[in-house]
Amino acid sequence: MLARLSIRDIVLIERLDIEFATGLAVLTGETGAGKSILLDAFALALGGRGDAGLVRHGAEQGQVTAVFDIPKNHPAAKILAENGLDDTGEMILRRVQLADGRTRAFINDQSISVQTLKAVGAALVEIHGQHDERALVDAATHRRLLDAFSGLEKDVVAVEALWDARRTANTALEEHRTGMERAAREADYLRHASDELKQLAPKDGEETALASRRTTMMQGEKIASDLREAQEVVGGHNSPVAALSAAVRRLERRGVNSPALVEPAVKAIDIAINALEEADQHLLAALAATDFDPAELERIEERLFALRAASRKYSTPVDGLAALAAKYAADVVLIDAGASRLKKLEQAAIEADAHYAAAAKKLSLARQKSAEKLNKAVNAELAPLKLERAKFMTQVATDEATPGPQGFDRVEFWVQTNPGTKPGPMMKVASGGELSRFLLALKVVLSDRGSAPTLVFDEIDTGVGGAVADAIGGRLARLAGKVQVMAVTHAPQVAARADQHLLISKDALDKGKRVATRVNTLAADHRREEIARMLAGAEITAEARAAADRLLKAAS
Repeated sequence: MLARLSIRDIVLIERLDIEFATGLAVLTGETGAGKSILLDAFALALGGRGDAGLVRHGAEQGQVTAVFDIPKNHPAAKILAENGLDDTGEMILRRVQLADGRTRAFINDQSISVQTLKAVGAALVEIHGQHDERALVDAATHRRLLDAFSGLEKDVVAVEALWDARRTANTALEEHRTGMERAAREADYLRHASDELKQLAPKDGEETALASRRTTMMQGEKIASDLREAQEVVGGHNSPVAALSAAVRRLERRGVNSPALVEPAVKAIDIAINALEEADQHLLAALAATDFDPAELERIEERLFALRAASRKYSTPVDGLAALAAKYAADVVLIDAGASRLKKLEQAAIEADAHYAAAAKKLSLARQKSAEKLNKAVNAELAPLKLERAKFMTQVATDEATPGPQGFDRVEFWVQTNPGTKPGPMMKVASGGELSRFLLALKVVLSDRGSAPTLVFDEIDTGVGGAVADAIGGRLARLAGKVQVMAVTHAPQVAARADQHLLISKDALDKGKRVATRVNTLAADHRREEIARMLAGAEITAEARAAADRLLKAAS
């Protein structure tokens, strides 16, 4: 539910903070006091169209913040999760309107797109008025409302899952069939290419490894003689290691009597011997690396030639030959075993179609029965709303030739406003006032199903009075027992039923040089006075106050 609405610098509103409670809240006030401004500001916070004209004259920007308390697992929380936003339990929608026409949108102080804000706003609030068609113009909404009324949401989810399975099965079938057709056209070429590449047996990275080995062998051949000569000097017959070792032993024997003279030389010679031995090991390793079989070099060059020839032939890099070989082999398998696989996929697609069709038909039958119940429930609400000669009809058109994720059905709300007239879609047949009352009847019937947690009705009582206005007030009060309801009204019969009464007025500021819209929550005595004003007009009489008392007493 909406807990708080804060508005800054929007048209005539400088600073406004309104706390809302559960139940029915009515907004009243004289014409031009700012009720429409308040709703425009609220709609802006819900993702409505921005307009530079909304910014108060002299201000650089306006801002509207709406704070909602929502339960866990609410659809709005799901939208937040899908967009990577944090859900803190309290949802704060904020919209900044700049004087240059640009806007910025935030949820829980995280910057988001206007589209995301609009999606969240639609899940939290529905605004309805005589000229507001958003809730009724889309036939998909009618289907959703019928399903919600009937408790068919789980059945719809099941049909959607079967639709996905059907689509997956048919996609797999078409891909396999297309692959078989392509493979059949190229069968001879594919078999030859597959056999040739299978015999070649290319491996990923093989070219690089072979080229590196060939380079090493060819370079090693050039320096092998130098390496052997160096190794002969360092570790062969001419190596100084033996002579140096003999010299060290002689010095060590003599060094017993003169260690200070001998030890530094012995250490230095030991280091030289170790360095020569290490150099000898490196030279032997290098000689081993350069030692190769000329036949191996010839085999490497032949292999590289074969790989590169295949690369040119198949217009594929050498490193791509292994993948190409696997693809051709798979295509050949597809040709050889494709018929059997095709039959299995065809059977799977047939079964998926059948499961979907059975569930969709069952859902269609349930919708037909539910449509009758919905019609009966809505029509029962029409007579008190001065629509006793009208008739509400839920049209369920089933066309199995046009299946979809939610089944075969197109659902649309129709009405017949008078006996003998031609029924038609509610949006086209009903007048503005009739449409508002049809909508109210629908919302009363669907109050705990398929409805946003906050409903706003903008002057749906326009043009009616007396018993009809009282019936509208009674239904708004009933509706407010299940969802939060806000109503902008000029009908005292509606205002008298409010749980919270907000008076919108314009105050003169700066000695009358400018005005600002104010909103005050009315206590009991002030409520009576406002309802009396709504009854009597500018001059409030004792009779009007007495009538207001009767309305309040009857409503309580």
